[in-house]
Amino acid sequence: MTPAARAQAAIEVLDSVLAGTAAEAALIRWARASRFAGSGDRAAVRDHVFSALRQRRSRAARGGADTGRGLILGGLRAQDRDADEVFTGQGHAPAPLTTAERAAGRAPTPAEALDLPDWVADRLAVDLGPSQPAVAEALRHRAPLWLRVNGARATLGEAAARLEAEGVRSEPDGRCPTALRVTDGERRVQSCRAYGGGLVELQDLAPQIACAAVPLTGGETVLDYCAGGGGKALALAARGARVTAWDADPARMRDLPARAGRAGVAIELAPPGGPEGRFDVVLADVPCSGSGTWRRTPDAKWRLTPGQLDAFPDVQHRILHRASRHLRPGGRLVYMTCSLFMSENEAVISRFLDDHPTLTLDGTLAQRPGPGDASPDGFFHAVLRDLTAG
Repeated sequence: MTPAARAQAAIEVLDSVLAGTAAEAALIRWARASRFAGSGDRAAVRDHVFSALRQRRSRAARGGADTGRGLILGGLRAQDRDADEVFTGQGHAPAPLTTAERAAGRAPTPAEALDLPDWVADRLAVDLGPSQPAVAEALRHRAPLWLRVNGARATLGEAAARLEAEGVRSEPDGRCPTALRVTDGERRVQSCRAYGGGLVELQDLAPQIACAAVPLTGGETVLDYCAGGGGKALALAARGARVTAWDADPARMRDLPARAGRAGVAIELAPPGGPEGRFDVVLADVPCSGSGTWRRTPDAKWRLTPGQLDAFPDVQHRILHRASRHLRPGGRLVYMTCSLFMSENEAVISRFLDDHPTLTLDGTLAQRPGPGDASPDGFFHAVLRDLTAG
């Protein structure tokens, strides 16, 4: 595909997304209908689509329309590129610009330049204070690719060397002893023997830091109460914990046994009806707005509504309460979200502690994306300790 043909494909996918289709689903549908597109074409179209969605409001202003054409046109204008070189109408390129399209477009307002819905920007201004503009700017750009080195299989240096031998360059990060940031060869990672052999897993820096902060000395029993795909269960098992995983939707854990085998760790799956017994550590990575991951799922920031956000805290409180029933006396309850909003984070913990006087707060950490190319996703975790005697 030519660069112009890739732009036209992105326009079509974006129109589908703007009509209500999730970005991943729209991209899969396009790829299945476009067998002629190679892996490089698919990657390029994906980059076009995700970049446009991250910067939707500012690009719509520059392009003169909140449409696929408007977003691609706005992106070209933001880069001071000649749009007529792309909108040629030749072959599979986008149709030439109309007179109206040439006349439309303007510089974005300060609110549009944040590339957030106004109500989100207002709430984050209250929650984040002076750091809100920097967080908003970070959400406008692609997130770095982070890997977690599996200590059960390799050291940090060994994993980095194995990756580099297969064309993937990475560098460690002093904020977490298991973290490698990929600096070159991102698209090769999942085909590497280092990945297939369980030496590394895909995991953002923020949850790696959160998992490293879980108090473990080795051999503790851990219940991952909202396990999902099992990334955190794997990280804790690699630290020597005896991990049991459970999820309200067992299908989400279908790949976990194979991933655990590849990683060389043992993870027990709790019965579908619910886990049994009590544990030294109970981890609840609860459903949330996902606002901290909007660099990776940019269409989600345009789909979230105030009503949906306001409904999450009650759900999170109920899940945390149910998870706490599996905590042994003196154990730790760990709460996690990938949210930037205080209503899902500090406010939930404050309310939960008011309702559970036998628990005390050992510490919290709110991580946020920021300037530079090595910032983590937005993530929050709190460690609560049970005060009752065994």
